[in-house]
Amino acid sequence: MRRVVVTGIGALTPIGNNASAYCQGLKDGVSGASEITLFDASNFRTRFACEVKNLDVNQHMDRKSAQRLDRFSQFAIIAATEAVEDSGLDPAKIDLSKAGVIWGSGIGGLRSLEIEIEYNKENPNPRYNPFMIPKMIADIASGHVSMKYGFRGTNYATVSACASATHAIISATDNIRLGRDDIIVAGGAEAAILRAGIGGFGSMKALSQRNDDPATASRPFDKDRDGFVLGEGAGAIILEEFEHAKARGAKIYAEMAGGGHTADAYHITAPHPDGLGASEVMLRAFKDAKLQPEDIDYINVHGTSTPLGDVAELKAIEKVFGDDAFKVHISSTKSMTGHLLGAAGAIEAIAAIFALRDDFIPPTINHFTPDPAIDDRFNLTLNEAQESRVDVVLSNTFGFGGHNACVIFKKI
Repeated sequence: MRRVVVTGIGALTPIGNNASAYCQGLKDGVSGASEITLFDASNFRTRFACEVKNLDVNQHMDRKSAQRLDRFSQFAIIAATEAVEDSGLDPAKIDLSKAGVIWGSGIGGLRSLEIEIEYNKENPNPRYNPFMIPKMIADIASGHVSMKYGFRGTNYATVSACASATHAIISATDNIRLGRDDIIVAGGAEAAILRAGIGGFGSMKALSQRNDDPATASRPFDKDRDGFVLGEGAGAIILEEFEHAKARGAKIYAEMAGGGHTADAYHITAPHPDGLGASEVMLRAFKDAKLQPEDIDYINVHGTSTPLGDVAELKAIEKVFGDDAFKVHISSTKSMTGHLLGAAGAIEAIAAIFALRDDFIPPTINHFTPDPAIDDRFNLTLNEAQESRVDVVLSNTFGFGGHNACVIFKKI
């Protein structure tokens, strides 16, 4: 099958509004968590999140276009545009019928739905916005990106909760490998910091309630972790067939070596306690990439800062890696960005690619108290980034419903 490489990156995150700023935020160990400004959260159990900050959407698109898009689609277009520009792609010089978009979102345009329900709930003559449905549906982001560039190849959305963007990357890779497309914009976007999002996840007791110190609330692997911090944003990568990229003189960040996906088939929200699906998905990724666990230099773990999830994932890593589990670098960048749900796999794959490019390990910040349930031999890259040679990286994502997906990138 054909080889697939990464030729462009775009990111819009709580710790940086473009790829370069995001990378620097990772290196500096910046926390993106603060009090919620997008709505009045004063009556909620959790009153903080990792919002995208200081974003002027009108600098990226005209006002009329922005009004017809949900926030998650605005994010998608901004990140995808940066990635396309970074790749040097010229739509006039490629076969548009073999350029596509595969985009993930766990929730889609929830705010657009919430607005219409609020407006019409007591209105005896309901009047719904004609753009409500096109703004709300999860597949619309991929549609908008394709329309902006005229990409007529493969186009659809992946929806698998927190694994959505990783599934998009794997699906894009497979399409290029099989010759269906030459270029695919893959990634994910999410914008669920709103009343329904905070209320819904809060009622499940999934969110941290550390309202007195939001900046340190996302603390994966720490003994006192109490839930994840909701984030928002988008990440996009340009996946391209290797020879096609070489022929146009594209810069190449990394090779997409392989990926895997499995199901826990266990519980709607809790991970399998022994990390069964997580260990199986990593093994599938190794088989697809024709690599072994000992080849991995860095794992960007799912690491959400939940009591059950963090332990289960490390169990899975130890099961798969054996003694090498204590040699490989591990970190959770959710300690900085919060949990971007369906976009998490995209920005975390980008973090892993930056680790490859710059030979560094992003930190797991906010670690204060060791958890006796976690073996202290794991190298969790606590609190500060580390310089280290990085040739092969693994990125894990696991979603509600038991959806597991992971990807492997390597230097080229």
